[in-house]
Amino acid sequence: MIEDIDRDVFVRIQTDLLVVGDSIMTDRHHASNGNYGDDDPQNQIGGIIPAFPLSGWLRHGMEEIVQEYGGTACHPGEANANFRKDGVYGRDLEAGYHEKGACTDDPKEDDGCVIFDLFGGFGGVPGKVMRRPIKFNPVRNSVDYTRGQAEGHYRRLNRNVVSRNREDNREPLRNAEIDAVANLDGCWHLSFRETKPEFLGLLAESIDFLDAHKTDFMHQLGGARNFGAGIVDCELINPLYEERELKRVFDRGKGNTNKMDEKDDRWEAEYRPAFVDALEERIEEGP
Repeated sequence: MIEDIDRDVFVRIQTDLLVVGDSIMTDRHHASNGNYGDDDPQNQIGGIIPAFPLSGWLRHGMEEIVQEYGGTACHPGEANANFRKDGVYGRDLEAGYHEKGACTDDPKEDDGCVIFDLFGGFGGVPGKVMRRPIKFNPVRNSVDYTRGQAEGHYRRLNRNVVSRNREDNREPLRNAEIDAVANLDGCWHLSFRETKPEFLGLLAESIDFLDAHKTDFMHQLGGARNFGAGIVDCELINPLYEERELKRVFDRGKGNTNKMDEKDDRWEAEYRPAFVDALEERIEEGP
């Protein structure tokens, strides 16, 4: 059954506002004749959202699923690291985690727990899933969804902290500029270096979890969470779809074909339950 699944899978991501600090890289250095004013509402700036915040967001969702199924998750930080808050690391271990790499004696020979297996660990051991950046563009016709791209509108915003007394009349005390992408709609491209049933089961379960907990502070994506940023509608696009069917998902003028509906039924009735069962077995077996 796993042989029917391609190594490349896509997660649809939609959010009204995304703020990831200074991590958004824009293409303004290509500016020539277009409108590239970063504070202009109609600018033509595109760019890249790096995979780092996306990976952390997905990993946290996966860790929650592992814990829900009775397992402990590999902590992303090494136990011997010089953390500034050692007490926090200890409390993490008490909250459903084990020390990074404690699940394997030899990372190059033993896969460890499913989180370690997916995300990699010590000694240059690669994870089994590669998380790609998302390239965004404000022009929908320029977006190639089959390459994990998205429609999105970049703006540099100003945030001011102003005085509160009447005499100074809201005199700015501090100004901060933030990079933001609004109305992001596209897909995130994930590539498995090795496909295993439990990987697909964990991915499907975690994306559903993140979608259901999109307004939880812990599971929003990026920063400015108190301002409604990072509330992400997400879904795993059916891994059985072919490339042309993936494109159709984002074609607002078209709906599903009968073949796509049949694949949806097969995924929900046959593939996903089998992959989730494999995940449960992997967690029950332990590292």
